[in-house]
Amino acid sequence: MKLINNNISQSEKENALNKLINEILERRMQPEDKYEIAAILESMGWNDSMASEAFGTDDIFALSADIWDIIQEKILFMPAAPVKKIDFMQYSIMIIRSFLRGTIFALPMAVSVASMLTLRFSLWSYEYLSLENATSIAIGTILSFMAVGGFTQAIARRGFMYLGQGHYYLARRISFYFVKSGFIVCLITSALFFLLNAIFLVYPWRMVIIVILYFIFLCAIWLSVTIMYMLQKELTFTGLILGGILVVFIFFKLANVNIILSQIISLALVSLAGVAIAYYYFMRAERGAEKGIAPPMPRLSIVAYTSIPYFAYGFLYFTFLFADRVIAWSTNNIYMPYLIWFRGEYELGLDLAIITFILPMGVVEVVVNEIMTNLEANQKNFMAANVRQMNRNYIILYIKRIIFVILFSVANAVMIYFSIKILNQNGTLETNIIANKMIRFVFIYAVIAYTVIVVALMNNMILFSLSQPEVVYRSTLYALLINVFLGFVLSRWVDYTWAVFGLLIGAIAFAIITSRRVWELFNNLDYYLYSAM
Repeated sequence: MKLINNNISQSEKENALNKLINEILERRMQPEDKYEIAAILESMGWNDSMASEAFGTDDIFALSADIWDIIQEKILFMPAAPVKKIDFMQYSIMIIRSFLRGTIFALPMAVSVASMLTLRFSLWSYEYLSLENATSIAIGTILSFMAVGGFTQAIARRGFMYLGQGHYYLARRISFYFVKSGFIVCLITSALFFLLNAIFLVYPWRMVIIVILYFIFLCAIWLSVTIMYMLQKELTFTGLILGGILVVFIFFKLANVNIILSQIISLALVSLAGVAIAYYYFMRAERGAEKGIAPPMPRLSIVAYTSIPYFAYGFLYFTFLFADRVIAWSTNNIYMPYLIWFRGEYELGLDLAIITFILPMGVVEVVVNEIMTNLEANQKNFMAANVRQMNRNYIILYIKRIIFVILFSVANAVMIYFSIKILNQNGTLETNIIANKMIRFVFIYAVIAYTVIVVALMNNMILFSLSQPEVVYRSTLYALLINVFLGFVLSRWVDYTWAVFGLLIGAIAFAIITSRRVWELFNNLDYYLYSAM
């Protein structure tokens, strides 16, 4: 920079220039270029003559160019504060907590399966149900997941965001806005199901009543469990499931009440208790939070619009999980009194296979938490010139972790298969999984499918963590379309049990598509980190 000696020392001019630069940075921390600096100077009252008199530059644009060069040098050589690495004990505790959180989320499912294998009934199923009642309960259960699956995802994503910021009031308002919306959709769906059946007479009314009752109460349960999961109260919900099974036991086994009525009473109690307890936990967390000025509640139209990708994912994901069941149960190759007719052998194979979800989801929670924790810390240790190295490091880390998840999931699946086989052979379990070829066929391929889905869910968690919900729901849509098309064709051309191949091939496509998306993301990690801020 050319400075004119106008009876002012060089050090005084440098001090004046540094003061001016600080004033500019207070107005704009990261100016885009020298022209923005010129605009800022003009807004501060500077002109060409002032620039020339103070610093000896030709005009204000020359002064702006000099200031831009100095700012760039400061940015380039400003050292980044090193991030302290966590010690082994902290790292071990983090892993254990993440694993428990992932497995505890699946604990209610494990409790239900264990109840079915020992007591022959759970909160919403019974081994010796008539096919008519089994069909009614299955339809109500599937509809409940599809109706409120989108709302549960919206609650989790928006609620977690506000909880992470310490805004418990907003988290509660947003969460119960979606709960209320979910109930409204639940009631509308019930009314439409009732109306359509009145017009087309698809099912007898005794079945319709069972469908609607199970549907409404299960919707309430899924919405309340989401809030408990968000507030890290998964064990409370597991206790509710156990309490509900106990109520069924008392009414059904001790009081000799009909199993359907016993389950409806228990579902009503669990759903009401779940919503009440979820509200209580939120109010307690809100009272215990630090007091301060809460930000204004965003407009509900904006909340709804920004939640659409999460809502779409929830609906598509649960539809993907249950599509093969509906396809298999609607295959008209044997006795079919109604449009959808429960196939117990197909359902039993899937129910046993879904146990493979429990332990791998704990591992996935650990892996994703580790990646995101390291990413949050390590990005501060990379300079802009080294972003390619950072991207490459995380691609290598991702490859190592996905191989680990795959190997663990495969080992877990093999262990579960042979455990059930041994228990079945020594008479501990009465599942007929070995003797019944259809159950064994569905079980084996469903185990493979659920094992592959674990990989896709790991990818989804990474994509969600880096603010890519649109990528997630589009990948889920493609997997669903493959599942439906192949499952429908194979079940009609070969046998209804071949609907499981729709689930399997859809799961493989799901894992491949999401893995490719994560690979692309880590290849441009610096860009996605910036866009996620």
